[in-house]
Amino acid sequence: MSLRGKKILLCVSGGIAVFKAAALTSKLYQTGAEVKVLMTNSATEFVTPLTFQTLSRNEVYLDTFEEKEPSSVAHIDVADWADLVLIAPATANMIGKLANGIADDMMSTTLLATEAPVWVAPAMNVHMYDHPAVKKNMDTLRSFGCHFLEPGEGLLACGYVGKGRMAEPEDILSTLETYFSSDRNDLDGKQIVITAGPTREAVDPVRYFTNYSSGKMGFALAEQAAKRGADVTLIAGPVSLPTPENVKRIDVVTADDMFQAVIKAADLADVVIKAAAVADYRPAQVATEKMKKSDDAMAIEMERTKDILWTLGQMKTNQILVGFAAESERLDEYAKKKLEKKNLDLICANNIKAEGAGFNKDTNVMTLMRRDGERVELPLQSKHEAANRILDEVKRLDVNHT
Repeated sequence: MSLRGKKILLCVSGGIAVFKAAALTSKLYQTGAEVKVLMTNSATEFVTPLTFQTLSRNEVYLDTFEEKEPSSVAHIDVADWADLVLIAPATANMIGKLANGIADDMMSTTLLATEAPVWVAPAMNVHMYDHPAVKKNMDTLRSFGCHFLEPGEGLLACGYVGKGRMAEPEDILSTLETYFSSDRNDLDGKQIVITAGPTREAVDPVRYFTNYSSGKMGFALAEQAAKRGADVTLIAGPVSLPTPENVKRIDVVTADDMFQAVIKAADLADVVIKAAAVADYRPAQVATEKMKKSDDAMAIEMERTKDILWTLGQMKTNQILVGFAAESERLDEYAKKKLEKKNLDLICANNIKAEGAGFNKDTNVMTLMRRDGERVELPLQSKHEAANRILDEVKRLDVNHT
């Protein structure tokens, strides 16, 4: 199995979901992983360290100042030891500490010291999960490169019904197996062009038409593709997201700007992924002065913009072409029609009305459809995880192309 021999540091912070962490420890051990557990004092109020010691077959770490080996510093030693660090459950408190660089106990100190990939499985009350401070802290951790295991929805221990239940141990195990089974340099040398975000079409010097796209899906694709070794060009509409590491970014504003940039970049690309939400129409005439309001109704004549994806489909030779279909109804029908009409190899279809999907979200739910009829259903997951699943399909298509 892909976890066999992997060194997993499980950080257990205090909450009722600690009982799930015990089950997770057992499952990780059964896969052949080597598990070491680090607990906060609050976590020990729910489940004893002896339980985790028995399930992991390793000593449990509790106190920064409990140095049992004179030859090493425990929190540095275990931080260096890990192939992967998993915080499960991750409380709002621990998320806040890590996001703000606070190191006042062994867990937070170890988390700041590790260079291993960090995975976070939040567990808290629905209102806590939705609090602006917690959201900001989670966004900060994502910007640091942390991976999130999305919590589930349902009846919480506090009596509320909503989002906040720690991901199930089976789902966490499956996600980690997928992560370790992927060759992290499997896109080495591939030229990938990705579009992201909205476009803006001017009405006059102070007004424009646009849409709700945040660019998060396209930026996640660019970040993950670069991490997997690809040479990535990201063509971005007007968004405020930071440029992912090792990604060449080209900023554009209008649909025509994006058309020109994409057509130029696509010629040398192995893969083009069009995740941007480009305007289909623009004002036929742009006023040179600010339009003044009146008591009458206003009509603005609109004209079609150039269809970037259709043009790419017509001009492609051996490139792999990936499109997106964000629909509010008849998802399968419209996605399949777009797949054929635009001459795509893969389309990523999502219902924008689905819980956790749509614009300006950190998560997505989608169906990946190929020209040969094969489809992959992606459940609710972070956009970074969805990005890796899309890139997995791109890699499969690339193997068939060569």
